Amino acid sequence: MAAKHWSKMQERGNFLGIQILLFAHKLLGRKGLWIVLFPVVFYLFLTGKVARVASKAFLDQVNVYQGRKQPVTFKMQLTHFCSFADSALDKIDAWLGRITQRDIKYTNEHLFAELDEQNQGAIFIGSHLGNLEVCRALSQHRSSKKINVLVFTHHAVEFNKMLKKINSDVSVNLIQVTDMGPDLAILLKEKVEQGEIIVIVGDRTSTTTASRSVQVPFLGKNAPFSQGPFILAALLDCPVYFLFCLKDKKSKKYQVIFEHYSQSLKMPRRERQQALTLIITDYAQRLSYYAALYPYQWFNFYDFWKSDQQVVRDQSMENKCD
Repeated sequence: MAAKHWSKMQERGNFLGIQILLFAHKLLGRKGLWIVLFPVVFYLFLTGKVARVASKAFLDQVNVYQGRKQPVTFKMQLTHFCSFADSALDKIDAWLGRITQRDIKYTNEHLFAELDEQNQGAIFIGSHLGNLEVCRALSQHRSSKKINVLVFTHHAVEFNKMLKKINSDVSVNLIQVTDMGPDLAILLKEKVEQGEIIVIVGDRTSTTTASRSVQVPFLGKNAPFSQGPFILAALLDCPVYFLFCLKDKKSKKYQVIFEHYSQSLKMPRRERQQALTLIITDYAQRLSYYAALYPYQWFNFYDFWKSDQQVVRDQSMENKCD
């Protein structure tokens, strides 16, 4: 079966499904909802072969990275799926105000406080590890800075519409990206100069241009990472931070990890590609570190290590056979 680029994979769920989830959450509460939700998650686990295979490949690679020979079991994969479903409930709880400052442990909180006190914009590079939604919700109550989140799928926009229905105070600005072109760069540059924050994920390749990726080690094996977020960070010429929000299994509390990477990603023209590869390698190393610590919070359910070029070739062959 030909692999598909992550952006071409259909979301298993739709706008109606999100509405039902929100209604059930309000009616039954979180514990009650899980009783109803588990059979659905189990069904998606059994029928979602692509995601299931991707889950096993990822957990296998984590074991290799950590030097363990432990086989990936059925239970481990199902736990991975349940963690993903649980993260959706975390998003709802965050916007309903059920996750408070007492539920959060910050790493390097002083960096965020310093940035907030200054009239200085910045770019936060996150990932699909953990739950950035918790950070977005909490920022409404602890920061005066406007936050702009770049999203690459229509699904993300629809989910945000539903969040606004349950909390009209949601003021995070979602910017749907179809092309990382000059117009977008100019808009974001203006926002940064006004002291606003730009949030973008760095762990998915371009939705439009397969060739704009770099192969760097992730969990000990080369994987494609998009150049776009890091080129954007260089163009914005502002402080760059890595951001992760991870949930502790035992305490159920959230750890917000805020790491300052650079005051600017200006790159010499002659050494631009070399410098860009080094920056992306640094990001992938931090992502590897936290992904190995919190493997069940990795929410890229596709073949992460398969290059975009391979995907394009597979899809081309698939189209010729149709």
